[in-house]
Amino acid sequence: MEGMTSTTFALVRHGQTDWNAQRRLQGATDIPLNDVGRGQARDAVAVLSGFEWDAIVSSPLSRAAETADLIAAGLGLSVARRVPELAERNFGPAEGLQAGPELEALRIPNGFRGAESEDEAAGRGLAALEALAEEFRGRRVLAVAHGTLLRVSLSRAVGRTLESIDNAVLNLAHHHAVDGWQLEYFNGERVMAAV
Repeated sequence: MEGMTSTTFALVRHGQTDWNAQRRLQGATDIPLNDVGRGQARDAVAVLSGFEWDAIVSSPLSRAAETADLIAAGLGLSVARRVPELAERNFGPAEGLQAGPELEALRIPNGFRGAESEDEAAGRGLAALEALAEEFRGRRVLAVAHGTLLRVSLSRAVGRTLESIDNAVLNLAHHHAVDGWQLEYFNGERVMAAV
């Protein structure tokens, strides 16, 4: 049945950076992977090699791009392209800050002053994923992006609030042209039966 063709996505957050380790908001700031993060990317290959992938894409930010390159090398594949819309939510003046008074002073409902709103980020991320679902209809796409962007986009896609996403673990989602999104794995754990 043509209408039932689904596109399968592995949605992977990049490996760890020094700012992740220091619990600083990164957003659009281009912070590179650290050695722990590179190890996490290489370790992710074992899980991801259990599937066949038709395409690998990533955010253009270096932490996601390098994670994708390391995973692709481990799988014997190459990255098809960088997708600008998969870049992390822009936290504006809050970027680089850790929890504390300085960050709290910028906080507004659902975000920070001068930052991209959660709704804007979710809309952008989900639109990018749905465009990829259309382009790769019926195939399997491995997309490497960012924790907040993936969390808010997936939360909107499945209609429930998801918790934060761990570095370099498997999130497996299926997109149907008719039935929308189903989440099969979240943070490496199976959340529903295979579709």
